[in-house]
Amino acid sequence: MSRVAEPSPHLMQAYAREPVVFDRGRGAHLWDADGRAYLDAIAGVAVTNLGHAHPEIAEAIADQAQRLVHTSNLYSIEWQERLGRRLCSLAGMQRAFFCNSGAEANETALKLARLHGHSRGVASPRVLVMENGFHGRTLATLAATGNPAVHRGFEPLMPGFVRVPYDDIDALRRVANETGDVVAVLIESVQGEGGVRVASTAYLRELRRLCRENDWLLMMDEVQAGLGRTGAWFGYQHAGVLPDVVTVAKGLGNGLPIGACLARDQAAELFVPGQHGSTFGGNPLACRVGCVVLDLIERERLVSHAAVLGRRLLESLQADLADQQAVLAIRGHGLMVGIELDRPCPELVTRALREQQLLINVTRDKTIRLLPALICAQAEIDDIADRVVRLVRGFLRVALA
Repeated sequence: MSRVAEPSPHLMQAYAREPVVFDRGRGAHLWDADGRAYLDAIAGVAVTNLGHAHPEIAEAIADQAQRLVHTSNLYSIEWQERLGRRLCSLAGMQRAFFCNSGAEANETALKLARLHGHSRGVASPRVLVMENGFHGRTLATLAATGNPAVHRGFEPLMPGFVRVPYDDIDALRRVANETGDVVAVLIESVQGEGGVRVASTAYLRELRRLCRENDWLLMMDEVQAGLGRTGAWFGYQHAGVLPDVVTVAKGLGNGLPIGACLARDQAAELFVPGQHGSTFGGNPLACRVGCVVLDLIERERLVSHAAVLGRRLLESLQADLADQQAVLAIRGHGLMVGIELDRPCPELVTRALREQQLLINVTRDKTIRLLPALICAQAEIDDIADRVVRLVRGFLRVALA
């Protein structure tokens, strides 16, 4: 494995980086600076959904960079209008606000929630959020995130949140009956950082009903699960519900930073000029790439492809690891799969690189997270499954020795 001699003295130590430098990529594969090949099963954490160095995306970036990269939102941007129209159509929304990341998209949603609350005369509006949820690392989205480990050192957290267990209908009903000043719910259809936990159809439908009855905004964080990854354009569509606000990012630019907050009905009309903004959000380059990404997902039928490959990956892992008592659960939705062990396993990220030439991620300390690119071939999905099974078996064998 190509190694970096030591961490750069010029970079803040915000990341525990793996000792490898990638030089190039193509599809689901990467090569390090020494020419060694790796299979990517994490796609930049659900970002490079169309694989690395996609030729049509590269061509669009090059062409647009020679035409116009940035003008600012003081002026109309044709590519932004095109992308907003298409995203709203796919999501069942009416208006879009463009930004640069998922955290910014969620910040936008939280500001909409505050405006919605104040429009109802609620002086201190609160947002219902979930245990083990993850919405970003800005001060507001950090407070919304249900992981105490990422809170440490950043207290006091921003007030205005009520936290309940995920996928727990009774907890929702208690909040509706007993808690005042709630004006919105922010929730992931699949908790990615939370260990790849999937909200049930019954839960999401009851949540939609409670939001309607109590005049809460239902705000779905689809930053990781959206854009085809679960086998639908958006994770909430499996349950047949329609939110009031939807946030997207990650795979929308296939590596180029872009995020969006989508809204409908009253939520879409809350902002007035001057209340929110973004210097770089929705620039011509990012939005043209976003349009190409949507073109490719539609043309290659990658939404249904993700559903088929996801079932294959999940069933293969479940069958091949069924005899391992230390594997507590293998769950997923489309190409979003988690393998929960009974012990901490962060070291598997490094071992996967070294032993299997495989990129994976470990979340919540005990869950291996797999997020392969949507363009993977069946043989590549089988290869990922084989390498992961070898990795897990080897790890558990050594751990028990």
